[in-house]
Amino acid sequence: MTPDPKIAKPKLLLVDDDEDIRSQMKWALAPEYEVILAEDGPSACNAFKQNRPLITLLDLGLPPRPNDPEEGLAALSALLAIDRLAKIIVITGQAEKQNALRAIGQGAYDLLCKPVEMEDLKILLKRASHVALLEREYCKMQRRLDADAFEGMIGSSPQIQEVFATVRKVATSDAPVLILGESGTGKEMAALAIHQRSARKEEAFVAINCGAIPEALLESELFGHEKGSFTGAHVQRQGRIEMASDGTLFLDEIGELPLLLQVKVLRFLQEQTIERVGGRSKIQIDTRVIAATNVDLKTAMTQGKFREDLFYRLAVVSLRLPALRERPRDILVLARAFLEKACAGSGKEARDFSSDAILALESYAWPGNVRELDNRVRRAVIMAEGRHITAADLELTDNDEILTLAEARDAAERKVLIKGLARHGGSVMLAARDLGVSRPLVYDLMEKLGIPRSKTKKNDLEPKEDEKE
Repeated sequence: MTPDPKIAKPKLLLVDDDEDIRSQMKWALAPEYEVILAEDGPSACNAFKQNRPLITLLDLGLPPRPNDPEEGLAALSALLAIDRLAKIIVITGQAEKQNALRAIGQGAYDLLCKPVEMEDLKILLKRASHVALLEREYCKMQRRLDADAFEGMIGSSPQIQEVFATVRKVATSDAPVLILGESGTGKEMAALAIHQRSARKEEAFVAINCGAIPEALLESELFGHEKGSFTGAHVQRQGRIEMASDGTLFLDEIGELPLLLQVKVLRFLQEQTIERVGGRSKIQIDTRVIAATNVDLKTAMTQGKFREDLFYRLAVVSLRLPALRERPRDILVLARAFLEKACAGSGKEARDFSSDAILALESYAWPGNVRELDNRVRRAVIMAEGRHITAADLELTDNDEILTLAEARDAAERKVLIKGLARHGGSVMLAARDLGVSRPLVYDLMEKLGIPRSKTKKNDLEPKEDEKE
């Protein structure tokens, strides 16, 4: 399915029974596409099998019954049977619009009415090409994941691939790891991936959220207690640290740990022993410790809220998870993975995202990161009525809030800039070229609009010969 990398132009199959239209369309589209022609359903299927075009333009009126849309609809079904991800744009007359809507229901990507405006067609083709390439990248990535799974962690961007590389390295040691990242970026999944790739993978992975348990109960949850050590302690109980012996202990939201307990955790890390609440004997513990937080611990240290010695004990290795907005090329890949999982889990037939949903997914800032994306997709599967998930199903349509001119301008600039960066995998140089501005201006806008800088190759930062003048 992957286009030959030696061919610069994407392949486009044009199916129309009118020779003049075929010639005119080929002439207009040849500068940007390798245009393949077909005049009826059988020749379209043969050309499709041989060339596997990225996009297909299909006229519904095909011989032997050019006035009957059934021939075109049958060709549409045949092409989708060959490749269910095929991007097929239906072309029809105004009077046949109802038939075109039937085609959309059968799986066509979009429709255009005759007479076709070439500029509109080129915009639609560019959008369809972008979506098709993303889908093919997702399929390739899924095949790689089958051989090299990361406990559900998905992504092909340089930012997340760097995380995967770090996980591979640190998993082979017993050194404590501190995972940093915003809420919803997948810190527990990263911790579990480290555990699953370590020598302790056959033992327990025990997690505790230090911010979700009341302070009065947290010490007992961590260290356990002896019978009768406090009111309600009717039996002896192991704590999470003891449960994780020989395995891995994951301390989530470590930045929320009270200062008094920070001292006890530090002592445990130093001595590898604990005492249960109310106990007097030391218990030897052998466990790998991984901590995570979305709090800026260095700021917390300066404010006296987090112990410096504990920080350096935990952060032997630091692993930062990127926010979803920092790896825009992964958004659609993740969304499709969540969509497939949600459809399977709910027993509903496989669905796809509409073109407006894809644009909304790529332009939204995702403050809740991967967790928010997963939640929105699962809700959309429940609420959607058609075959396609729309932006409205995802609740990503524009609202009617009143913005100042400055706010509206910033929002528009941010949307365009994120899309430009996403289109080129985070490359500032290529995004700037597309947007018709200089790279310094793009960097200034990124800083102004709160878009984190993605890591770029050194060559991308060096001016080309035509830019040195």
